Amino acid sequence: MNAMHAMPVTPLLLGPLLASVRLGRGRTLLVCCCAAALGLAMGAGDGDLVSARFGTEYGGLLLGCAVAPYLARHRTSLEAALAQAREVARSTQQLILRPISRDLAGIHVCTRYHCAAAESAVGGDVYDAAATPYGLRVLVGDVRGHGLEALRLSAATVAAFRELAYTTPDLPALVTDLDKRLAPQLEAEDFVTAVLAEFAPGEVRLVNCGHPAPVRAGRSVELLEPLAPVPPLGLNPDPRQYRVRLQPGDRLLLYTDGLTEARSPDGTPFPLLPEAARALREPLPDDALDHLYARLVAHTGARPADDLALVLCQPSQASAPVTAVTHSHRSGCS
Repeated sequence: MNAMHAMPVTPLLLGPLLASVRLGRGRTLLVCCCAAALGLAMGAGDGDLVSARFGTEYGGLLLGCAVAPYLARHRTSLEAALAQAREVARSTQQLILRPISRDLAGIHVCTRYHCAAAESAVGGDVYDAAATPYGLRVLVGDVRGHGLEALRLSAATVAAFRELAYTTPDLPALVTDLDKRLAPQLEAEDFVTAVLAEFAPGEVRLVNCGHPAPVRAGRSVELLEPLAPVPPLGLNPDPRQYRVRLQPGDRLLLYTDGLTEARSPDGTPFPLLPEAARALREPLPDDALDHLYARLVAHTGARPADDLALVLCQPSQASAPVTAVTHSHRSGCS
């Protein structure tokens, strides 16, 4: 066949390149050998082995076949390192966010954590509960950002809470100490929104630092909003405690903004109070949180775009609440 009509061998390079991004080093090398042999056979069949054009094209093919196994090995090494890093991060976060579904200091505490990324459990939402000499104390927070840096700040937040919650006499002092402990670890634009709750007979004491207001569910369902806003941790908050009565059968839901900022495909916000009223009718706290998350997914039509932490607290001796009215409530500060 005339060299003018000889089949080019350059397209054969596509096989080794595709193999390098999908297969391991061994299989990529096999594809390269097949491509090189096929290119040589094509040149021989066309009677074109000694032409300058074939030499240039075949040289490029051989160069690609030499590089492709190296690329495949490098890619698989990076994938293995990334998988190991994700597993370490996942294990670390499981230590930070311990699943809870039990009685603590007379309060039944149930938790859920849902990460927005399906392939990872790394996020910036935090929660913890501590049965202290001052009563049960609960922290729910949201670290600005995502990924490993958010995980580091999440770990620092929970570690500081676990250390300080047992020795600090009241919630405002606890918030001040948390802020002092976290401030050296935060960059200029970093902060942590947080709400802290302390349970006492017949009431709960709250300090809210730029976080979504808790929901009290009982004979009615209402937002427990502070009278005055308080900046997040890391932004020099001036903590103000407010106290809310708890009637028999009341439940307290603390959550992160993955619940309040969720949107349907047409942009409609998640109707928090009506949906909380429905979900918290479930007698068992675990079922109530599962029902609430299922309603959230039904509203968004897919996995929510933000991480979500849910903590449901109920006095152990109380019966399940019967919810009816929904409205917003502002409590006085103390």
